[in-house]
Amino acid sequence: MTIQIVNIPMTRLLALALALALSLAATAAAASAFSPTPLDLPALLPAPPAPGSAAVRAELDTVLQAQAARTPAQAARCVQIEHETIWLFGSEVLGPWFTAANLPKTAELFFVAHTGFIAVNRTAKALHPRQRPPFADERIKPCVEFADTGSYPSGHAIQSSLWAGLLAEIFPEHAAGFAARAAETRRYKLLSGVHYPSDLAAGQAVGAALARTLLKIPDVRRSIAEARAEAAAFRK
Repeated sequence: MTIQIVNIPMTRLLALALALALSLAATAAAASAFSPTPLDLPALLPAPPAPGSAAVRAELDTVLQAQAARTPAQAARCVQIEHETIWLFGSEVLGPWFTAANLPKTAELFFVAHTGFIAVNRTAKALHPRQRPPFADERIKPCVEFADTGSYPSGHAIQSSLWAGLLAEIFPEHAAGFAARAAETRRYKLLSGVHYPSDLAAGQAVGAALARTLLKIPDVRRSIAEARAEAAAFRK
């Protein structure tokens, strides 16, 4: 997953990265870094159901039921969600004007926030290694490409909840729309066949917590205000 950026001054990027990083890797090669230390990930992420347990069998049944009902149109949407960006996510709530070209300050904010997501996602998945549903039941046939990487928590669920939390601060009148759009990401990740329901619920919790953590940082609050101001010309 990538975030599109345009014309971001490196001095500004570094300042934001320093604000976001509570533990910054002091290297000139890394313009930004983020430590997941502020999040109590063990508290946010209890161990998922044990392999072979009744809970896992119930989750596999849910995935199989979703697969059986999946339409070709839904399979196509699964592929789109698999590769979604902040611009697809936001424009489906706000409209086609929500682009990096129109909103360079917003692009800068979400690029730096992405570094936080990457660090948190990697650390979260390492807590409770879990294989994806197709490795537990050969009847599950995902409609997107996947690898034998950590299933718990869902990175897409973390990211979409993070996006929803930050965007709701910029466009509070659309907070419900962003929450619904994040829920759609989770739904289609289930439909795609690559996540258990508990992966998605855990990702939602982590992403929401990460958004709350970032929004406590003064430089992030200033960047939110800048993003809100630059969007004023496009808002109805």
